[in-house]
Amino acid sequence: MRRLALPVLLGLLAASSVAGAALKPGTPAPMFTAPAFLAGQPFTYDLKAALAKGPVVLYFFPAAFTPGCNVEAAAFSQAIDRFKAHGASVIGVTAGNTERLAEFSKDTEKCAGKFPVAADEGAKIAKTYDATLTLKPDLSSRTSYLIGQDGRILAEYDSMNPNQHVKQMLDALQAAQAKAGGKAPAAASSAKGG
Repeated sequence: MRRLALPVLLGLLAASSVAGAALKPGTPAPMFTAPAFLAGQPFTYDLKAALAKGPVVLYFFPAAFTPGCNVEAAAFSQAIDRFKAHGASVIGVTAGNTERLAEFSKDTEKCAGKFPVAADEGAKIAKTYDATLTLKPDLSSRTSYLIGQDGRILAEYDSMNPNQHVKQMLDALQAAQAKAGGKAPAAASSAKGG
């Protein structure tokens, strides 16, 4: 009985560390600029400029070079052509291990130079998106958003498990585009994960 109690307790602790208050579909996405890296090269990421080119998948992750974040970055990297086929771009944002983002952005087993990652010192951007950890508010939770070209949240997915974020965002993108007749998405949906 004791062995069962520990995993249950750990699961409850993990669940309680997630903010769980992600912005809802239809909400205007807070615009931001941030220092970022693509394939190791520094630049300033501008969400407004990115939205001028198409929908954006904005995903927050707790820290570069941690197991779950490595898995999630690799999944987005492997699916990047599917996002591009729908006219969408991807940006990862973190407050954790930001001094290693250049390396993370070009690591062949993580981002592989296929999408940018941005530094969010003190989780200031994550806070505007209600995407911080309850027990560590200076780190972002694992929360993904699909933002339409009109600057509104179309879909959100909030789960510390990294395995469904790519699927949830691709499904939301496809559904929004289908509803918009194949044009820049304007539909809204929400998904919650455990």
